[in-house]
Amino acid sequence: MSRVEAKKPSLYISEPLSEDIVHRSLSVLSGVLKSCYGPAGRLKQLHNGMGGYVCTTSQSSAVLRCLSVSHPVLKVLTASVQNHVSRFSDCGLFTAILCCNLIENFKRINILPYTVIKISKYLLSLCTDYLQSEACACRVSVDFSNLETLFCLVRSILTSKPACMLRKAEVDHLTTLTVKAFLLTVPCHVETSAVLGKCVIVPMKGRRVVDSTVFPGLLLETTENQFSKPLSIKRTSSDMIKVALFCVSMSGDLSNLDEGSITVHHGISLEMSELDQLLNVGKQLVNDGIGLVVCQKVIHPSLKQYLIENHVVTVDRVGLPTMEPLSKMTGSVPIASIHSFSPSCYGSLKDVSTVSFAPKHFVHLIPNDTLICSLVLCNRNETTWDELKRAYETAEHVLQLTIKEPLALLGGGCSETHLASYIRYKTRDVPASSFKAIDCSRTQFQLVADAFCCSLESVACSLNHDDGDIFTDMAYGHCWLVPSGFSFVSNWSDLVSKCGCGINDNTQNLNWRVLQSHFNPPVLQSCPKEPPVKAADFLILDCFAAKCSGLQVAVETANLILDISCIIEDQN
Repeated sequence: MSRVEAKKPSLYISEPLSEDIVHRSLSVLSGVLKSCYGPAGRLKQLHNGMGGYVCTTSQSSAVLRCLSVSHPVLKVLTASVQNHVSRFSDCGLFTAILCCNLIENFKRINILPYTVIKISKYLLSLCTDYLQSEACACRVSVDFSNLETLFCLVRSILTSKPACMLRKAEVDHLTTLTVKAFLLTVPCHVETSAVLGKCVIVPMKGRRVVDSTVFPGLLLETTENQFSKPLSIKRTSSDMIKVALFCVSMSGDLSNLDEGSITVHHGISLEMSELDQLLNVGKQLVNDGIGLVVCQKVIHPSLKQYLIENHVVTVDRVGLPTMEPLSKMTGSVPIASIHSFSPSCYGSLKDVSTVSFAPKHFVHLIPNDTLICSLVLCNRNETTWDELKRAYETAEHVLQLTIKEPLALLGGGCSETHLASYIRYKTRDVPASSFKAIDCSRTQFQLVADAFCCSLESVACSLNHDDGDIFTDMAYGHCWLVPSGFSFVSNWSDLVSKCGCGINDNTQNLNWRVLQSHFNPPVLQSCPKEPPVKAADFLILDCFAAKCSGLQVAVETANLILDISCIIEDQN
C-alpha cells in the first residue's frame, strides 16, 4: 500500500499587493509586454522548459498563451486580457500595459483602494462618454465607399507585427488583399440582417509574400494527375454544376458500420456488398445529373473511376473544417448515409477549374454568389507564416467589428495622449458636489486623476524603444517622437515631421511638453482641438471597438486587483 501524504493547510496571503514578489513579478511582466509594443517592438522567443516548438512573436495572443505565470494576481490580469483578445483580437498589449501602469501608479500614491476605485470609475466614464460623443477629436469615421480608411486600418495592424518580416511593398500587397478578401465576404443585397461570409486561409509556406492572392470561392487541394485537362464535367441545362456533399466515408471500409451484431449468409462477402452499395450510389448520382462529388473522408477508387467515366469530378479527404464553408457556398446539405438520401440535399456551383501553386494543386470551386473566398497566404518560412496568419486574422476581425461600428481611433499613441490631455482639462475645475458624491477630497481626486493620465501617457511612451523622447503638443494633445539626444533643442519642430498617427505635421506653431517628465504637466487652457484635416494618406489607426473595450477592461481589472485583500491558495 502506498503512503498517504498528510493534507497541507491552505496558504493564506493577506494584502498580496504589499508583497515585494508581486511588484517584481508585475514589473517583469510589464517590461516584457512593453518591449513587444508597436512596429519597433522587440521579438520574443517562447518555448517550454522541455524544449519543443519555439514561438517567435510580439503579438499579445501568442505571448500570453505561451507565458507561464504562477502568482494569482498575475493570473487574474493575464486571464482578463486573454478574454478581451478572444473577443476583439486587437489591442491586447495596450490593455495589458495600461492595466500594469494603473496598478503601479495607483499603489504609488498611497490612497485607500476603495477611494481609488471610485475615482477611477468616474474617470473611465469621462473617457467612454467622450469617445462615444460626436465631439471626440481622436476618432475618425470609416466610410466604406472610400477604401483608403480601410487600407489604413489594415496597414496599421500589419506594420505593428515585426515578426512577419514584411517589406513596404509586401505590406501594401497584403493590405489590398485583406480588404479585397473581406469585401468578398460582405453580401451585396441585405434585406433584414446581414450575415458575413467566410475567408478560408490556404497555407503556402516557403513562397514569396507577393505571391499571395485571393480567389472567390474555395480551393480544395488535390493530387497533381487527378484531373484531365481541360476539365470534363457534367452540367445542367442551365449551365450550372450540381454538387453532392458527403460527410460519411465512401471507402467501403466495414469499420464505418455502427456497433452491433451482423448476420452474414454463407457465400456473401461484406466487402463486395458494401462496394455494390457504393456503385449504386454512384449510379443514382449520375442519373440525378451530379457534376461534382465532394467527400469529407475517403472515396473508394472503383467509385471514383466510375464517376470520372461519367464526367463527374470527385474530391475527397477535404476534412471537417472545410465542410461548413462548402455547404454554405453550394447550398448543399451534407449527406450522412450512403444507403438513403434525398435529391433535395444537392447544391450547385457556377464553375469548377484547376489551379496550381507549385508544389500544390487545387480544384477551384466558383460559386454563383460570392460570400466565400480563399486567401492563398504566402511567407518565406513557417515562423513568419504563423505570425502573418495571426496578423491577418486580427485584421479580418477588426474589419468585421468596424462594419458594425464604422469608427476608428487615431493610433501611434495619439489617442492615449489626447485622452490624457482631455482628462486633465476636464478635471481642472470639478465642482465640490462631485467630490461629495465620490466621497473623496480634492487632493485625492487630483492625485488619482494624475496617476490615470500618466498611465495612459506611459502606454504611448512604450512605443519608443530606441532611447528617444516622446513629446505632446498643447493644442491637439498628440504625441511626437524626438530622436535621442535632441530633447533640449529650442525648436523641436525641426526634428519631427508628423505626429504618431500621421494626421498633424510640423508646419504649425505648436507648444510642447515632455511626457513622463518629473515636473507637473501644464494643464491645457481649452479642450484639445480636433485636427484641421481628418483625411490623410497612411494614417495610423486603431480599431475603435477593440480599444474602447481594452480601456474598460484595463481599468476594471486594475480595480479588481487593487480590491484583493487576501488570497487563499490550495497547497495540495
